[in-house]
Amino acid sequence: MQWETVIGLEVHVQLNTQSKIFSATSTAFGAEPNTQASAVDIALPGVLPVLNRGAVERAIKLGLALDATINPTSIFARKNYFYPDLPKGYQISQFELPVVEKGTLAIQVGDEEKTIRVTRAHLEEDAGKSLHEDFHGMTGIDLNRAGTPLLEVVSEPDMRSSAEAVAYAKALHSLVTYLGICDGNMQEGSFRVDANVSVRPVGQKEFGTRREIKNLNSFRFLQQAIDYEVRWQIEQIEDGNKIQQATVLFNPDTGETRMMRTKEDAHDYRYFPDPDLLPLSISADWIERVKAGLPELPAVKKARYMEQYGLSAYDAGLLSSSRAMADYFEAMLPVVNDAKLCANWLTGELSATLNREGLELADSRVAAASLAALLVRIKDGTISGKIAKEVFAAMWAGEGEADAIIEAKGLKQMSDSGELEKIIDEVLAANAKSVEEFRSGKEKAFNALVGQVMKATRGKANPAQVNDLLKAKLG
Repeated sequence: MQWETVIGLEVHVQLNTQSKIFSATSTAFGAEPNTQASAVDIALPGVLPVLNRGAVERAIKLGLALDATINPTSIFARKNYFYPDLPKGYQISQFELPVVEKGTLAIQVGDEEKTIRVTRAHLEEDAGKSLHEDFHGMTGIDLNRAGTPLLEVVSEPDMRSSAEAVAYAKALHSLVTYLGICDGNMQEGSFRVDANVSVRPVGQKEFGTRREIKNLNSFRFLQQAIDYEVRWQIEQIEDGNKIQQATVLFNPDTGETRMMRTKEDAHDYRYFPDPDLLPLSISADWIERVKAGLPELPAVKKARYMEQYGLSAYDAGLLSSSRAMADYFEAMLPVVNDAKLCANWLTGELSATLNREGLELADSRVAAASLAALLVRIKDGTISGKIAKEVFAAMWAGEGEADAIIEAKGLKQMSDSGELEKIIDEVLAANAKSVEEFRSGKEKAFNALVGQVMKATRGKANPAQVNDLLKAKLG
């Protein structure tokens, strides 16, 4: 039997407000446990929540970027469940009337573009954190995170592979960081993904029973967890077992999922409107003011790069994939004045070096201005592209700026045609066999002669100049 995978994602986007969603407590990461937990956060009797306007504005920004409906009135509800890190015994969230509904997000998987429907995005407070590793035989509770503002973005089950799910998560991650509403730091929990996964026979309209994989904090884990879960569900069904709706966790060490609890439905949480919070009203004027302050979004930037600079869809997509990448590119461009050369180095040598060392672009050891200065030396013929990679490696190692390294290492490209002609004559004299083979029609012999000249000049000769002089001398 052929199986089809069905995936929907719930992404918790931590909003980068300075204070929590219903209190004035700081949201700064890394404080000592329970030092950022106010009377409101720990639910002391008699305290009342006060909504953070900045959190609402960030929700509006995302709604506009998703071309979604911003509800003029939305309601906060109490989601009732009991867990040690939830001090009130309920979580303030939104249920029937969220702030954002019915949006879309385009994704690119290989050559295929697909539009994923976004069901809703609702505001809610985060819970605290259980600390299992720090206490022998006990669990500690840190309530610093309790009350941190979240925007939960829920997709329709429109994805059919782990690759599509990763592409959607990356597109959403790019969008929220472009908008400046989330720092996107997955290691610190600022962007967490829950994946609802089911399988069904190809051609069947009804969905299979889903299992929800909770709290995936990397794109790699998201892909691994979905792939494992799909294989596991298919094996279970083909062995005659039924899938039970459940919440599962992914273990990155084993690459497997394991059941945490049977999955609750909405009615199990006994949602009801929070009596301490008035309905949230969002005026058309407020929406227009937020819209006026939106930055250029990734899709628009990609189209502009293609039209304005003649870049391919692939290059433009990579350069607009994150705000950091786009800012780096745009800082280089006025200096280098060659979009394709900048794109090649950004998506090639620089990205490869960052990946090799496990660094983000923000942590690059070569600034945009420094890389731009290096590329100018390629353009003006001071060094070749090959030598430029050697200079870049030295810059990355902290040996200084491009010009200083080129001078100190004597890497300037040979531009004296008289000197170069002399070396070419010596190479031709020493490689009579290759000369004869070329003249008898073997093109590979010409490349061998070019290689010998480049070797004799230690890579400093201008390859184009070498080609021209060799062709002239060989007739």
